[in-house]
Amino acid sequence: MTTIGFIGAGHIGSSLARLSAQHGYDVVLSNSRGPETLADLVADIGPRARAATAQDAAAAGDLVVVTIPLKAIGSVPAEPLVGKVVVDTNNYYPQRDGQIAELDDESTTTAELLQAHLPGSRVVKAFNHIMASHLLEHAQPDEPAGRRALVVAGDDTDAVGQVAALIHELGFDTVTLQPLSEGWRIQRDTPGYGVRLDVAGLQEALGAARRYRDM
Repeated sequence: MTTIGFIGAGHIGSSLARLSAQHGYDVVLSNSRGPETLADLVADIGPRARAATAQDAAAAGDLVVVTIPLKAIGSVPAEPLVGKVVVDTNNYYPQRDGQIAELDDESTTTAELLQAHLPGSRVVKAFNHIMASHLLEHAQPDEPAGRRALVVAGDDTDAVGQVAALIHELGFDTVTLQPLSEGWRIQRDTPGYGVRLDVAGLQEALGAARRYRDM
């Protein structure tokens, strides 16, 4: 894997693209407003970054990160993502996204909604429970004991392994959840959400997570 495509270039997308470029990956960034609006960000990240349309970013990426508001996932191009690992960083905020019945009754999760939109892709949940600034501030590639851990959730074991390997390279330990539906354990308002935890602490937080209906 040499190129990571980004559909969305907000706080998480831009920080993750910057971190990835620092580790030798080419990054292709896109947003809803057009490549020309990303010129400053691309220049700031450096020569490993370029801007493109969402379609082109999806086609260019060996792995693709979808990091746009949940209400916009219907705009994610499906055809160029067939066969690819797609990382979903999203969280559900009704005040931003509107009410989504399947999430309100907890019959599905945000990542499963993206998987349903991308049936030919392998969706993995990651990077949804860390602040954008902490991606750069908390990364420790030298692997010290007790470094921050991040969750990787997915149905496909190989896809989960690929994303976990990337996260380790970028400077974090990982805790794996399977299947993809278990990603609810690190959604908004759960014990592990937003908190800096090592592997043991994150595992404990995941075990303590409760559905919204049970809170």
